[in-house]
Amino acid sequence: MQASDFRAWAHHAADWSADYLRDVASLPVRAQTKPGAIHARLPTSPPEDGEPMSEIFADLDRLILPGMTHWQHPRFFAYFPANASPPSVIAEYVTAAMAAQCMLWQTSPAATELEARMIDWLRQMIALPSSFTGVIQDSATTATFAAILTARERVLGFEGNTRGLAGHPPLRVYATAQTHSSIDKAVRMAGIGSDNLVKVPTQGPRNGMDAAGLAQAIAADRQAGLEPCAIVACLGGTSVGACDDIAAAAEVARTHGLYLHVDAAWAGSAMICPEIRDLMRGAENADSFVFNPHKWLFTNFDCTAHFVKDPKALTDTLGLKPAFLRTLGAVGEGTPGVTDYNEWSVPLGRRFRALKLWFVIRSYGVAELRRKIRQHIAWSQELHDKFAAEPDFEIVTPPILSLFTFRFAPPDRRAGPPEVLDQLNARLLKRINDDGRIYLTQTTHAGRFVIRFQAGQTETTRSDVMSVFDIVREVARGVELSKQDRGADDRPQ
Repeated sequence: MQASDFRAWAHHAADWSADYLRDVASLPVRAQTKPGAIHARLPTSPPEDGEPMSEIFADLDRLILPGMTHWQHPRFFAYFPANASPPSVIAEYVTAAMAAQCMLWQTSPAATELEARMIDWLRQMIALPSSFTGVIQDSATTATFAAILTARERVLGFEGNTRGLAGHPPLRVYATAQTHSSIDKAVRMAGIGSDNLVKVPTQGPRNGMDAAGLAQAIAADRQAGLEPCAIVACLGGTSVGACDDIAAAAEVARTHGLYLHVDAAWAGSAMICPEIRDLMRGAENADSFVFNPHKWLFTNFDCTAHFVKDPKALTDTLGLKPAFLRTLGAVGEGTPGVTDYNEWSVPLGRRFRALKLWFVIRSYGVAELRRKIRQHIAWSQELHDKFAAEPDFEIVTPPILSLFTFRFAPPDRRAGPPEVLDQLNARLLKRINDDGRIYLTQTTHAGRFVIRFQAGQTETTRSDVMSVFDIVREVARGVELSKQDRGADDRPQ
């Protein structure tokens, strides 16, 4: 592609993006396509000769766009959004054009030093003490994996990476069933094993970890000759928004000399609002803390803030610098911001993620970011109140920030087998998402199928949130449970 063509098509891509974000609300939220349909329409072999960009963009509109679920749709209420915003998108254009590999300070000095500053801005925004520093990771899964590896090495005297785990008593990690599956994955990948992830019971309206039960589990494991390693506390579980008492977990960790990691993947962004910070009380005593600006700080995926109190423990665990990566003369050693962040991460290669944070925070300002989050929380509470007052629905878990769960439970069906209501709600959810006007997802709570609602998309309005009540109630009126059409696809998965 010639420079003049690149300029023209770059402008076209910008126009396409602006049009997409302008018009996305008119599209069905979830992809309305059958499995395999797009795959069948794509050529089975790559083209031998190059094709015009005009044809590629035409196929983007014809083949790809209809098969996309639109995460930037203002009525995307499923999971938790992988958000974007116009300033973040613009920064991503610039990042892609520079295509920097930010593994070492010397490979991208400005990227490295900006990352150090952005991490400190985020630390201040959520009021973590200055004893924490950090790094931008790709996702909370990677950050949690790094935390579990660090905890493993600390309990093994930093010999696990060299001698392996053989000959040591089995290590034990403690969390609740409300934590994200990334905790389970991290324990597997760290060689600790799923059988050694202890799921501590929960209690209270926030479904938080039972601190007394945690202490008992640790003591019982030590008595049995096992080696307690780490505690993972949850701040805003993905399922129903569960929040552990971090201060209580920190006290147990201190008493027993264990590493404490706090997973605040989606809820951590809300900690920029001072009135909400009671949820993170005790986080100052954790060893590491993670949250995703790519969820609720309106910054394109991927961008995760991983804070640590002891960076040397992290770099002693992950750092590995062959001769070809060494900086001769230890350039700038000890200078603020001069860091080789590849030693803080699992991958060697690193994208310039700090730039989009810089654009977003400067463009909106912290006050506007707070305002958006507060609106989402208030609108969710208002929607919750409407469902709570509707006789045919019941609230299963109350709002935690902008997340609550509910189910369709007409009074005349509540006395029957619980599986009937599960099936009814599975059918309702399928009909809602097939309808296309909104997108919701499900979870299982206390053994029952429930429907989740969360608000967090950048351009969501109060009207978008309130539409959920009308659409769900409308679709629910048409849901029947007749014998002939209770298909396998209606059963909870």
